[in-house]
Amino acid sequence: MSRSRTERLVNLVICLLSTRRFLTAAQIAATVPGYEHDPDDPRDHEAFQRKFERDKAELRELGVPLETGTASVFDTEPGYRIAHREYALPEIPLEPDEAAAVGIAARLWQHAGLAAAASSGLAKLRAAGIDVDPQATLGMEPVVTVDPAFAPLTAAARDRRAVTFDYRVPDDDLPTSRRLQPWGVVCWRGRWYVVGHDLDRAATRCFRLSRVVGTVRMVGRPGGYAPPEGIDLISHVARWFGPVERTGRATVLARPGRAAGLRRWAREIVTGPDGDRLVLPYADPEALAGTLVGYGPDVRVLDPPEVRDAVIQRLKEIAAQHDVMVGGAGT
Repeated sequence: MSRSRTERLVNLVICLLSTRRFLTAAQIAATVPGYEHDPDDPRDHEAFQRKFERDKAELRELGVPLETGTASVFDTEPGYRIAHREYALPEIPLEPDEAAAVGIAARLWQHAGLAAAASSGLAKLRAAGIDVDPQATLGMEPVVTVDPAFAPLTAAARDRRAVTFDYRVPDDDLPTSRRLQPWGVVCWRGRWYVVGHDLDRAATRCFRLSRVVGTVRMVGRPGGYAPPEGIDLISHVARWFGPVERTGRATVLARPGRAAGLRRWAREIVTGPDGDRLVLPYADPEALAGTLVGYGPDVRVLDPPEVRDAVIQRLKEIAAQHDVMVGGAGT
């Protein structure tokens, strides 16, 4: 399935989940990105109808309970909606590593442009006077962002286009310019990296996205190169950056009987009246903060300040994104 069709199907599902009334094909065409066409042009309208029929069949094959009906007895054109009672999932408890995987998927979704397109579609529904349930897709919108370089580098790797960007390493005050043929973007130990062929050094190189400064610029034509067959991007990142030395120690307070994953990781556990104090080894305070945030109110950082501050910053980012999401739903 092509990326554009996948995006269209996801936005169609979000659109149909966000209202309990039946939406006609015309309303869907005016709302969902990817269905734009001229209804007065017979050929263009016929192309839309074929596309829409294929998408409906695809959703039903995927198990999406797509219903057909009318909003009232006076309606002559059938509409479509998704049956909430059949589509909703029961509560699914996730371990921290599983939650992290879901978080990665959410970040990919957001930076592929799906979240913005979905929000635009819901705004069109409201403008058309259709009631939108802001709780219907709660949890589907990601609230955690990734590095700004993520979107252009993944697009360049997909289109096989060379890029140039400024890159800063910890030992240098000033960034240096890099020219790269990106092969792919991967997540390793909580960080995002791009792997590719460095044109200036004529060798394979890995770059951490958080160290990219400014704008990533496309400089090559699409399809300008081909990555090596069977390339293992994660192995390249692991070899390039080497083993992580966990020299730091963080003390967190965990509720009794909770945070089992952290307990297995802890070097020391001291039981107390207000909870259990866990001493955790770490290398990167931001990476540790990302893990601790996944445990929610079950864990509180006591020391050191750099980890506590990193957790607070993560929570502020999540709260800010949530406010944007709720504010957009209420307009």
